[in-house]
Amino acid sequence: MRAMLIANPKATSASRRARDLFVRAFSGELNLEIATTGHRGHATQLARKALDEQYDLVIALGGDGTINEAVNGLLTHGPSPDLPALAVLPSGSANVFARALGLPNDPHRSAKHILTALRTDSHRNVGLGLADDRYFTFSGGVGLDAEVVRVVEALRLSGARAYPTLYLRTLLRQFFAVTDRRRPALTVECPGLPPVSDLFLAVVSNTAPWTYLGPFPINPSPLSGFDSGLAVFGARSLDVRPVLHVIGQMMLPHTTPRRGGGGVSLHDATEVTIRSSRPIAFQLDGDYLGEREEVVFRSVPNALRIVV
Repeated sequence: MRAMLIANPKATSASRRARDLFVRAFSGELNLEIATTGHRGHATQLARKALDEQYDLVIALGGDGTINEAVNGLLTHGPSPDLPALAVLPSGSANVFARALGLPNDPHRSAKHILTALRTDSHRNVGLGLADDRYFTFSGGVGLDAEVVRVVEALRLSGARAYPTLYLRTLLRQFFAVTDRRRPALTVECPGLPPVSDLFLAVVSNTAPWTYLGPFPINPSPLSGFDSGLAVFGARSLDVRPVLHVIGQMMLPHTTPRRGGGGVSLHDATEVTIRSSRPIAFQLDGDYLGEREEVVFRSVPNALRIVV
């Protein structure tokens, strides 16, 4: 079996140990190539190479951004049963996709899990989301959450570590001092349903939870999953009381849609269009992609085979 291990060079000591464990364990079982990313978008290029050269397996060692890039490289020509399988060794700050798959939130333990899965040929086909021409694994956001991602990315470029407290501090500063909480700009359109307008933010989920605050899942769309369509959560108010109400619900282990507090929920959608009356921040899988006035999201069932 030919395999490519795509590794983010900003690896922690734990992820380096996981990589070394994986290489040692499979040195006699896999024809393994190790490729290190050198710039943004490099994981996409490497995964595309693995696709074009008909590798059997791609292993992504990194955070959600590295995994998203690898997924987009593998799906350059769209879903196919002949694509290389994907294995995930999480080493980021949130690791939402890996945790949603049920993998341990630790690269060393995940490596052992993936080793067992490969030896027993254990895998699952998962559905993904497609936002315009880019695939995403767990969520896309327009508005406040994307503004937070934009600021955190800038802070990380200046040397800050992406701890949960950094996201929380940035969220609070953005919410109280920067975000426009008076003029809602967004409208959500879903075929067969009336448009939902006057929204301040919208989060499109491909699975649950949406993200994590350290060990705590934040879950605006608990009915979302890899085997269903997309879910949308939108906020009609950014006043403090309704926002606290909704956040409180998101952190509870409920399995029903969020109610009250100005929240709007849609579930199992095959297509969702978000329009904005002005350019507004946009992110996918925690990666800031600039400002948009329109994004079309589509559900892509059985898009990729994952070793798990």
